[in-house]
Amino acid sequence: MASAILGQSMDIHSGGYDLKFPHHDNELAQSEAYYDNDAWTQYFLHSGHLTIAGCKMSKSLKNFITIQEVLQKHTARQLRLAFLLHSWKDTLDYSDNTMELAKSYEKTVNEFFLTVKHFMRTTPGTGVEAFTKWSKDELEMNENLEKAKVAIHAALCDNIDTRTVLETIRELVSQSNVYIEKQRSTGAVNRQLIKNVAAYITKIFDVFGMISKEESVGFPSGGSGSADLETLVMPYLNSLADFRDNVRKSAREIKAGDILAECDKLRDDVLPNLGVRLEDKENEATVIKLVDRAELMKEREEKKALEEKKRLEKEAKKAEAAAKAAALEAQKKIPPGDLFKNETDKYSKFDDKGMPTHNAEGEEMPKAQLKKLQKIYQAQEKKYNDYMKSQSNEQ
Repeated sequence: MASAILGQSMDIHSGGYDLKFPHHDNELAQSEAYYDNDAWTQYFLHSGHLTIAGCKMSKSLKNFITIQEVLQKHTARQLRLAFLLHSWKDTLDYSDNTMELAKSYEKTVNEFFLTVKHFMRTTPGTGVEAFTKWSKDELEMNENLEKAKVAIHAALCDNIDTRTVLETIRELVSQSNVYIEKQRSTGAVNRQLIKNVAAYITKIFDVFGMISKEESVGFPSGGSGSADLETLVMPYLNSLADFRDNVRKSAREIKAGDILAECDKLRDDVLPNLGVRLEDKENEATVIKLVDRAELMKEREEKKALEEKKRLEKEAKKAEAAAKAAALEAQKKIPPGDLFKNETDKYSKFDDKGMPTHNAEGEEMPKAQLKKLQKIYQAQEKKYNDYMKSQSNEQ
């Protein structure tokens, strides 16, 4: 069948690694003999299997899942990432954990894209103000970008190693985030530099088929027509964020807690329902990010759960401290002569003062242990005397 279409020889022949022998050996032997050709194919590419819970996916085992079924739970980009995060020649086990890793990777990179877009919107892109002298930090960040380019090219040339490519991009994103956080407090983030990083990553993702439309930076935000959702709504969101910033500033000056609470409600409850995340910053404009609504709802629930956990832990510590204080207070009220008499599982006989003389087995107490008990007795005697003295003073 292959020769009927490609002729007496071909460059690449592919198949699963289980077809290496005898299937492909047999195919090669027959074809070369038939065509009297010692190079029927130049290269064999044997891919790894796709498994589910460690078993090969197959109709006979009835453990297969279709792409359409996967796309009901995950996006096409997330599915592509799941494959790209593994070597094409290795086995890929499809599972919830595999897809969570892909979603986590997507979120990490997308957060970086959204941050870069924020600086592209809020910092000058033309004129004298757009050009700033590079410091040691910019030179180092640019060197990281160039090293990443070299490493990614080498990885793609080395058996199309997409896993190393994505891990290199993850490291580059991490380095970029460190640079941004270091510089943003002084407003010295170099707009063009981080745009260059984001544009390069976007280019690689476009090569991998993860960008559905022409995009200079980041993943497209969706929408139809000539403009995507981000282009359409961002002017309105910028106006809303500026207005909210001014309201918060005035509310702080007059200490209007109710107004500040409403601003927080807009950020935490209202806008997430619309797929918008606001991030308040001290020395820069509010960061606006368009994020999937389901993800924001999940983040909100996780935040509430964390706050509830902290509240319960605080209450538990408070109750524990109160119980400890109550136990100490109750301890003070015990006369020293009664301190050991209730511990019948440890002691069987006591002297006139209430000090144990024999253990539970009827044997005399060792001198060393008696010495320890004496110290405990004396400490209780002091506590009890102090308590009785405080009671007398209150009367």
